[in-house]
Amino acid sequence: MTNTAPTPPQGKSPFLYVGIMFAAIGTVIALAATDAINGPTALILMIAPLWLVIPAVKAANRRAEASCAGKGEVNRRYLRRVAMFTSFYLATLALMKFINKDFDPAIELRTFLALLPGLAIAGIFWSIGRLIVEQTDEFIRMLTIRQSLWATGFALSAASVWGFLEQADIVIHLDAYWWAVWWFFGLGVGAVINRIQYGTWGAV
Repeated sequence: MTNTAPTPPQGKSPFLYVGIMFAAIGTVIALAATDAINGPTALILMIAPLWLVIPAVKAANRRAEASCAGKGEVNRRYLRRVAMFTSFYLATLALMKFINKDFDPAIELRTFLALLPGLAIAGIFWSIGRLIVEQTDEFIRMLTIRQSLWATGFALSAASVWGFLEQADIVIHLDAYWWAVWWFFGLGVGAVINRIQYGTWGAV
């Protein structure tokens, strides 16, 4: 009887995609904060890095299945949900920009179009919540919750500090949707802390 060694994970690391995404997002935020680009331009430039979520999760799934066969269904469902809501976000954002730029829609239509991208981001938050609920590995669930808590603390702290600096006329005004961006950035912070304390990154 022969023992079969586990198949090593193939393809690029998920952290390569995540690193590129955060670097791109950070660059856009820095450009917006220094008035090098305006808010609408920054929002449009944020579209491209968000697509990197999909290959990052795919790469993470390949590694999870290679190291622990049969336990990737939860991550596959998570990937499908994130891909669906990300695609919906990109499509509705593009539609809103196109209609508002080339037409003069009524307030009701503008309100409806403005709600759609925000609801798509809310869908991504829901997807992460479902990942926590459906995760059967208690250790991975704990890591995911830790990531979410770090992200929440990071985003709310950044919003509080920035808000007081803005009130003192020290920094520019940032639209509220930027704090969701900082929350996703905080997931990366939580992953790094998980890696330092527990030797593994987590599921998100």
